[in-house]
Amino acid sequence: MKVLKDYESSQKLNKEKTSLFFSKNTSRDVQNHVKQQFGAQIIQHHEKYLGLPPLVGKGKRKDFNKIENQVGRKIVGWKGKLLSNAGREILIKVVAQATPTYMMSCFKLPDTLCKELNAMMSKFWWGQKEKERKMAWVSWEKLCTPKVEGGIGFRDLKAFDLALLAKQGWRIQQNPSSLIHRVFKAKYFTSIPFKEAQLGSHPSYA
Repeated sequence: MKVLKDYESSQKLNKEKTSLFFSKNTSRDVQNHVKQQFGAQIIQHHEKYLGLPPLVGKGKRKDFNKIENQVGRKIVGWKGKLLSNAGREILIKVVAQATPTYMMSCFKLPDTLCKELNAMMSKFWWGQKEKERKMAWVSWEKLCTPKVEGGIGFRDLKAFDLALLAKQGWRIQQNPSSLIHRVFKAKYFTSIPFKEAQLGSHPSYA
């Protein structure tokens, strides 16, 4: 409560938009006590935060289905339009492949999801409409190579995801005073360097 009071000295906390979430191991008495002290409602399920799932359980694919639905809706809306190859290229690069970027910078998406997103964009690139099937004359892997090497320069989503996460790892190493470094260090690499850290038992999906 002292931390909250210090925070509210500069910015007021809106408790009507604030929720409390407890683990299953928290007793009902403790929950009620915290609720009375805090003045917010208790929720049973997390909502999305900045478009991200706050908790990722065993059904990882289900937690990330929103990305596939978002990209799928965009592509369905484009399929009915008469677009040149250049137009399809721009839409794929600027919109479809940019949609999951923020989520990929925080989580490693399931490989099956990356494959399905790539397949959706490949079908759109080759002009497939609705349930019709069209021949893919060049593999998606080839299309993902740079234009100077004969490709189109599309992103391989799996490789791009790993690159974004590697950038986060670099930030953790470069900013030892940051909150994420201190939290992760306390849990995963208390006495060893970051690069030697192991997941251990029951790690968070982050």
